[in-house]
Amino acid sequence: MRGCRLIYPGMPAASAGMPLYQGDSPLHVRAPQKGRWRGSQRGRRMALAGLLDQDAIIPALKVNSKKQLLLELSIKAAKRTGLPEREIFDVVLQRERLGSTGVGNGIAIPHGKLPQLTTITGLFARLETPVDFEALDDQPVDLVFLLLAPEGAGADHLKALSRIARVLRDPDMVSRLRGTDSASAIYAFLNDAHTSHAA
Repeated sequence: MRGCRLIYPGMPAASAGMPLYQGDSPLHVRAPQKGRWRGSQRGRRMALAGLLDQDAIIPALKVNSKKQLLLELSIKAAKRTGLPEREIFDVVLQRERLGSTGVGNGIAIPHGKLPQLTTITGLFARLETPVDFEALDDQPVDLVFLLLAPEGAGADHLKALSRIARVLRDPDMVSRLRGTDSASAIYAFLNDAHTSHAA
């Protein structure tokens, strides 16, 4: 569905026009003004803290395709949430059918909502070998952040997506993530107290 497009907040120009859907309707997400986030100082200092922990990081995932990647992430997410892996996979895959969440520059942010989920949950994977993700810029993907949210998460889900996009638009951050296969190092980078993500 390429008729409706949006820019993920903070993503590079190459990613402009990435479709984001809530149900069957396209959403237009605006980047928040500096200082407007609730608890914004804490949010900037702690980057993605609260969205994932070190056990939710896969530092050197081996997959051969987009479908296999999403399946592996669903299996990992099922272990963390207690929900059936098939249910998670189906929700994420359904979202991908609306338009790829490959936002460009080798980055993808697959996401979905699950009625039984009680809290927003994230997983991050660094791939050993990039895979075709049908991204907007046609570049293969090697950095993936899976975001799962409760059905009624609403604005919190969109804020979390914006936070992830803002962190992963930083060229220095991306370079550091690609330069290590250590889960502890990746976790530290994603929660870097010195990283600034101003709009």
